[in-house]
Amino acid sequence: MLKPVSPKDRIILALDVETLEEVEELVNELKDYVGYFKIGLPLIVSYGFEAVRLIEKLGGKCYYDSKFHDIPNTVQKACISLVKNNIHFFNVHIQGGSKMIAGSVKAVKAAAKRLGKEPPVILGVTLLSSFGQRTLTTELCVDKSIEDYVVQLAKVAHDAGLDGVVASAEEAKRIRKELDDENFIIVCPATRPTWASVNDQVRVDTPRDAILSGVDYMVVGRPITTAENRVAAAQLILDEISTALEDMNAAV
Repeated sequence: MLKPVSPKDRIILALDVETLEEVEELVNELKDYVGYFKIGLPLIVSYGFEAVRLIEKLGGKCYYDSKFHDIPNTVQKACISLVKNNIHFFNVHIQGGSKMIAGSVKAVKAAAKRLGKEPPVILGVTLLSSFGQRTLTTELCVDKSIEDYVVQLAKVAHDAGLDGVVASAEEAKRIRKELDDENFIIVCPATRPTWASVNDQVRVDTPRDAILSGVDYMVVGRPITTAENRVAAAQLILDEISTALEDMNAAV
């Protein structure tokens, strides 16, 4: 996956639905307004690559939100399967460790070369957006602030060869500063315009916050998919992204 070119390219729509009929409806309606369609565990468990093939058939591009986290050998085999099935964009948990990550990157590149394909983009999940400081400190016993912890994970991901990370806009600022790698991709996982509710997310950002913080892509779900007019909701977010990009470029 290359760096985004247009505001549309920056939006990843979360397909948090239960049926392929709903997938088809959303892709047909919104493929001209978003860059990627994200399928997560519910669709992966129920339909697997059938959902991926459907998105491709309808003219959309798929982000396979696998969040692999297992022993290195198991994750490597799963990643190779994604290469074989033409997945171009997926993720693993950085908490799986550098050995898991580096081994997966190596396995993916080797499989892609053997099959004559471009290696897929692999992102590292830092900390789920449903986590707050209390969960990190009291349940995981991590004696760091969320921001410090996420930045450390981003460094592990970068050094182990991942193409980018999934992190909030606030964390993206530090990641950009400390890694100093403009090619490193940052995806904001929980983007909510000011007019939308946060639902079960804890660390959320507006599209404007995300852009101004150096985020490349942003995941948007319910603010679009549950809107009375989904196209209008997507267009509002596109307008906000465009304005933020103009303001950012004007400040340079």
